Amino acid sequence: MSEAISRPRGVPDYVPPESKDFLFVRQGLSRGPALAGYGYIELPVFEYESLFARGVGESSDVVSKEMYTFSDRAERPMALRPEGTAGVMRAVIQNNLHRGQLPVKLWYEGPFFRAERPAKGRYRQLQQVGLEAIGSDDPALDAEVVALADQGFRGLGLTQFRLKMTSLGCRECRPRYREVLAGFLAELDLDDETRERARVNPLRVLDDKRDAVQAQLVDVPVMVDHLCAQCQAHYDETRALLRVLGVQWQEAPRLVRGLDYYTRTTFEFDHPLLGAQSGIGGGGRYDGLMAELGGPDLSGIGWGIGTDRTLLAAQAEGVPMADPARVRVFGVALAEEARTPLLSLINDVRAAGISADLAYGKRGLKGAMKAADRSGAHHTLLLGEDELAKGIVTVKNMQDGSQTELPVGDVVGYLLEAKG
Repeated sequence: MSEAISRPRGVPDYVPPESKDFLFVRQGLSRGPALAGYGYIELPVFEYESLFARGVGESSDVVSKEMYTFSDRAERPMALRPEGTAGVMRAVIQNNLHRGQLPVKLWYEGPFFRAERPAKGRYRQLQQVGLEAIGSDDPALDAEVVALADQGFRGLGLTQFRLKMTSLGCRECRPRYREVLAGFLAELDLDDETRERARVNPLRVLDDKRDAVQAQLVDVPVMVDHLCAQCQAHYDETRALLRVLGVQWQEAPRLVRGLDYYTRTTFEFDHPLLGAQSGIGGGGRYDGLMAELGGPDLSGIGWGIGTDRTLLAAQAEGVPMADPARVRVFGVALAEEARTPLLSLINDVRAAGISADLAYGKRGLKGAMKAADRSGAHHTLLLGEDELAKGIVTVKNMQDGSQTELPVGDVVGYLLEAKG
């Protein structure tokens, strides 16, 4: 016998019954964008490496340390997608979506790939739901985007997550702040690698998690104290609108996201029950990114929410999720001649939008009913010689054990009413 092949480290499987909860979370996070007029976009799993180098930033850990890269048959450098925004922007430009109604509002879901050290909640293949709104710098759009993420978590039943927010300024005020920050960092005791990171992008140092670095950043100047008048007004209006929408947040003046393209409104959601991997989503505005990728100079804002970590957060809070039942209806043939008509009836049940399965193979009644119990079905359809002779089906309620005899033609209607 050949040795069994296991999955790669850091690449999770979602198998029943947990896969049902995974789908429940993903669908819950995507419901809000769909209701807010965001169209669905399906992105390539790999792109030219240069897209992420230009779009995400060569100084970011995502590009410099974590991307999975390879060459295609023509020796062109490719990369598995580490995040969604750059790919969306490329698709908008290439498909001329920006020439239509603005803002262009899109949402997406699926796997992303980062060569990280695996841990619970930190995977090399991570799952996300994301959205992007491109073509407007209206603070109302910022408020909508943040509120949709907040509502997504609350709609799943989460109550203990936290929203942290700040403003990272714009191309007018941010360079002046960078000079102030670079001057401050030049006086610190930093190792050579960190000092080089500070030279390329001093804001990256604020995201350094090492205690030795954080201890020196206690009095670091922050961007919100150096905003230009326009950025200050934008941030003030965004926060005022979030109050109207009932969204609560914490000011986080030293917040720096892991990608280089963020400007102005920047935010992150975390969950205290998840320990070291507490971040469950985040995003912000990225004015200037489209122009950097060869398109017109349109502003944009978006977020990415970790489906894996949101599932872990829901489990940590004990949030009830998907119905554990694999199907709602299960069919059991009590005689050989009942197998074909039962299969036809189960097909009608499925056509009515009700999940249904049946006992396959020549099982005895005991084995068939055990399969019905394991399915978690709410109702079992029993069809045998007596039922065939009378033109009826016995419908067993699996919760209370009661049984009802119904004409074959009435079964689907009965199940639909029971479902409601």
